[in-house]
This record gives sequence, C-alpha cells and structure tokens, in this order.
Amino acid sequence: MLSKLGWIFLVFLLEVGFAKLLFAQEPFYKGKTVRLIVGFSAGGGFDTYARVIARHMTKYIVGEPTIIVENMPGAGSLIAANHGYNTSKADGLTINNWIGGLVLQAVLGSKGIQFQAPKFEWIGALQDSQSCGLTKASGVANVQEWFATKKLIKLGGTASGSTDVDIPRILKATLGLPIQLVEGYKGTADIRIAADSGEVSGYCGTWAGMKSTWSQALESGNANVVIQINSGKHPDLTNVPNAIDLATTDEARDLIKMGIHYQADISRNYSLPPGTPKERVSVLQKAFMQTMKDKDFLGEAQKAKLSVEPISGDDVSRIVSDYSAMKPELVKKLREIMLPQ
Repeated sequence: MLSKLGWIFLVFLLEVGFAKLLFAQEPFYKGKTVRLIVGFSAGGGFDTYARVIARHMTKYIVGEPTIIVENMPGAGSLIAANHGYNTSKADGLTINNWIGGLVLQAVLGSKGIQFQAPKFEWIGALQDSQSCGLTKASGVANVQEWFATKKLIKLGGTASGSTDVDIPRILKATLGLPIQLVEGYKGTADIRIAADSGEVSGYCGTWAGMKSTWSQALESGNANVVIQINSGKHPDLTNVPNAIDLATTDEARDLIKMGIHYQADISRNYSLPPGTPKERVSVLQKAFMQTMKDKDFLGEAQKAKLSVEPISGDDVSRIVSDYSAMKPELVKKLREIMLPQ
C-alpha cells in the first residue's frame, strides 16, 4: 500500500504525463506565422488575391496561425519561384505564390529557372480567364482596328512565363497582330501606370485582375478590352472576340490552347518547397479549398471584383505532369515563339 508521500509522487507523475500528452497533441500551426510570398509587386492582381485569401484561410488551419503577405517581385515572379524551391524551408510555414506559366517555361528550357516543377508540393491554384486591354489613346477600339492598324501597338510586360508576355508573343505568332512588347515591369500595377501615362498602349493578362485593378479606366472608357483568349467566351466578355475563333490553322489553335489556355488553369498557383511534410501539405491543401467556399471570403472577393475558380493541389500536379509529357514538335514551336533569341 502506497504511503502518503508515494501517492503525492504518483499524482505528480500523472500530472506531468498528462501535460506532456496535451503538449504533444497541440496543433503544429498554433502560435506560428505563415509567410505567403507573392512574386509580384503590391497592388497588382496576384497581390490582391493573396491578401484576401490570407485574411480568411487561417480559420481553416488547425491552430489558426497568423498569415502575413510579403512581396518578392522580379522576373515575372521567377525570383519567388526559385526562392520557394531553393531557399524556403520545407516546414510548411512558407507558401509561394507565382505564375503558372513558369511551369511551361521550365519545359521549354527558359534561362534562369532553377526548379523542377514536379517536385513542388502544390496547395492549389486559381484559374484565370485571359484578355488584352488597350487604352483609348492607342487609337484602337476593337480587334478589327488592331488588325488594320499600320503601327505596332506597344504592350507592357514583366518577363517570360508571365501572361503579360506569353500572350502577346503567341497572339503575334498565331494571329499576326501588330505588337511591340515592352518588357521589364515589376508587375501589372506598374504596367497600368505606364499605360495610363501613355508609355505603353495596354497589356494582356488575367481578366479578373484587369477588371479589379484597372476598373476605373475600363469603366470610364479610357481603356477597353479588345480580345479575350479563353477556351470559351467569358460571361463578362460575350461581345469580345475570342482568339481561338480567330485562328485559321490547327497549329495556331494548338499553340493557343497549350500556350495560353492550359497554363491559365494553374495561373495563380500556391506552392510549398519540395520535402514539406505530407501532413502539413494536406492541412494547407484542405484549408485552401475550404477557404474557396467560405461565404465571407467569397463576399470580399466579389466586392473586389475577383473571380474565384479554384482547382485542387492534386489537379495542379496532374497539369504539371501533362506539361512534362508534351510532344517534342509542340515544345519546339512553343520554344521558338516564347523564348525568342
């Protein structure tokens, strides 16, 4: 039979053991800070989406960590993608948000890419619809006038792998639109400033980002969407011609599909570094998809004119694998268009 001292010692051991059990069961993310690194400058479409997501996603992560958004612009988000692959710790505390077109650029052998896309862990992505908008000052009000103009229309762009560069290159090659691409901007916010000042005549990019962040120019008539580049006409753009309908050859249609439509499916992707523990990947994947259905999130997205068309991390992985399996002749042609010497 235990003495009084023995009972005290036993109770002490039980309390210590219970405390250790509680500590062991405490969620990993409790009290943590998650960095969401956006590969474009503040104020642009990617940045706007990321900040809305960050405000709502935390409640779907067990432990409810703080999520902070940081901007790492440069090279069309390539700096952020390379950082996410080579520098970010694989601990589930750093999410990188970069443009899906870089996955195709990797297949094409673009310089500067320091990652192997299939090795990333994918949280999910937001699909995009694509369009090109021109300012009133450009003198081009519709695609017919664009075809007919005798001058090159200057379009602003960031870098290869971004829609604002890839789309103009493919449209010029497949449809013959007169385009002069001006690259080197840090993000769409900077391109819009250049367009508003007359430095360029407009840009091609996501319709969601354009209608959200260039709304004043579009609503006032100082800018106009003249062409869309989608697998089917967007509900907002029913009167705007679709590039795929203007293509006159099978090759042109294939190039538009693989070069633009396909990469639009993973346009705004959210990745984790290779080697991130699977259980943390799963937590963030589920939280991302739950956020996409959250009423408060959807309400804020609607108010900010952001369309929400999510795909899961597994779907992103499938698309990345399909890119790697492209036919050599299509890869060669896309390389010639998208990676000009």
